Amino acid sequence: MRYEELISILSVAEKLKCNTRHADTSSGRRESVAEHSWRLALMAMLLEDEFPDTDINKVIKMCLIHDLGEAFTGDIPTFDKTDEDSRKEEKLFQKWVAGFPKPQKEQFSSLLEEMEELETKEARLYKALDKLEAVIQHNEGDIASWLPLEYDLQLTYGTKEVKFSPYLMGLKEYINNQTREKIRKEASKGHHK
Repeated sequence: MRYEELISILSVAEKLKCNTRHADTSSGRRESVAEHSWRLALMAMLLEDEFPDTDINKVIKMCLIHDLGEAFTGDIPTFDKTDEDSRKEEKLFQKWVAGFPKPQKEQFSSLLEEMEELETKEARLYKALDKLEAVIQHNEGDIASWLPLEYDLQLTYGTKEVKFSPYLMGLKEYINNQTREKIRKEASKGHHK
């Protein structure tokens, strides 16, 4: 890859450091898209032993690139994102990838297709972890930043995606228990929205 090609791609990806998500960090500032993608990749790496028949390196790659389209559109929270928003993001992402050098274009295009189809173990694991990381992050942020609809969404978000794995179903229930405890503590203060 030529230097200018590398720097050009990285310059677009840098926008994910600037684009924020609908979640606060534990310190009270908005989380960036890049931070979400980084921790998602770390989750995949940490769970390698739980999924020995899955290509974790491929899952990590999926985690790292899954939100690159948001460099063009910004993050739209799941409860606001329409099918049209998703198509626009995907189209802009694919147009960008089409300009990559051939090896990277082929790799990214192949990963994107596999992620979209959600038929492989790797794609299903990436998608489940993507949902779980968002719920974990919301639990780590101040509950005062939650919208009223998030009290229920926290408990349901990702439930469908984890069903293929007993381990992930257990992890989801563990996270749900943390959510319930967070809500209980808030309600005991009389601040539930």
